[in-house]
Amino acid sequence: MAKVLIIYHSRTGNTEAMAEAVEAGVKREGLEVIRKRIEEASVDDLLKPDGIIIGSPTYFAAAAAEVKKFIDESIKHFGKLEGKVGAAFSSSGDLGGGSETAILDILRAFLVHGMIIQGATSGGHYGPVSVGAPNQERKEICEALGARVAKLVKRLA
Repeated sequence: MAKVLIIYHSRTGNTEAMAEAVEAGVKREGLEVIRKRIEEASVDDLLKPDGIIIGSPTYFAAAAAEVKKFIDESIKHFGKLEGKVGAAFSSSGDLGGGSETAILDILRAFLVHGMIIQGATSGGHYGPVSVGAPNQERKEICEALGARVAKLVKRLA
C-alpha cells in the first residue's frame, strides 16, 4: 500500500494542528500515513514513503532551524528520493509574515532531490498557510493538501 509521511515542527501547536488536518486528508483517500514531529524523525524515514509532506512554523520568513537542519541532513539520501511526491505547509504570526518563503525553502529542497511537486489553484498555491492557529477554513485547506498529495501518489504508483 502506498504511504505518505508527514513531518512537522511545532512549538505552539499551530503547525501541529495543520499536520493533523493534512493527515486527515491523506487518510480520506485511503492511503497509509505516518505523522511525526521533526525531533522524532530520521532522514532514513524519507526512503520508505511514496509522498513526503513537511510543515514548519515561519521564523524570519524562513522554515524553522530544526526543519532546515533536517533538510540539510537529507543530503545523505541524495538521488534516492527522486520521483516521490512532496508538499509543504507553514504557520506564521502575521499575514505577510513569510510563510510562502518558508514553504518554498522546503519545496526547493524537494525539487533538488528530484521530487514531484503539485501546486494548487486555490487555498495557497505553494501550500497551506495559517496565521496563528488554523481556523476551520485553514484546516479544510490543509486536509485538501493531504488529499491532493494522496491522489497524486495513487496516480503515480
